[in-house]
Amino acid sequence: MAKVYVLLFNARTENEGIHTLQMGSRNKVLMFESEDDATRYAVLLEAQDFPSPTPEPFDREEIEAFCREADYDYEVIEEGKLAIPPESNVEETDWEKGEKSQGIPQERAKEYNQNQESSDMPGDELDRIRRQLEGLL
Repeated sequence: MAKVYVLLFNARTENEGIHTLQMGSRNKVLMFESEDDATRYAVLLEAQDFPSPTPEPFDREEIEAFCREADYDYEVIEEGKLAIPPESNVEETDWEKGEKSQGIPQERAKEYNQNQESSDMPGDELDRIRRQLEGLL
C-alpha cells in the first residue's frame, strides 16, 4: 500500500480535523506523496495565520475510502510538486459552525476548509506562477 500524508489539525485529539480545499460546493483533500512537501504546505498555511496543521501518514487507499464515504474529492500531490494554498480562507470553518463531518479514518471528524474560489486571479495565471515557482526548486 502506498503511503500519503494529509494535513490534520489538532492531530490525535478528540477535536481532530482534516484540511480541505473548498471548490464551489465541493471539498477536496490533498494527499502528499512526500512528507517534506506536506510540511512545506503546512508552513505556508501557518504564514497565512491559519491554525497549525500536522502532516500525518496514512495508506492512500484509506484516505480515498474516507473521501468516497464523505463525498469529498481528492488530489494526489506528486513528490516535488509545489502546492500553494489559496490566498483566501473561508470566514468560518465547518468545525467552528459546530457541524460534524462523517469522520476521517479511525473516527477522525471535523474539518477545516480553505476557499479556492475567492482568488481574483484566473486559473491560467495561477498555473503559470506555479510552474515558475516549481522551476525555482
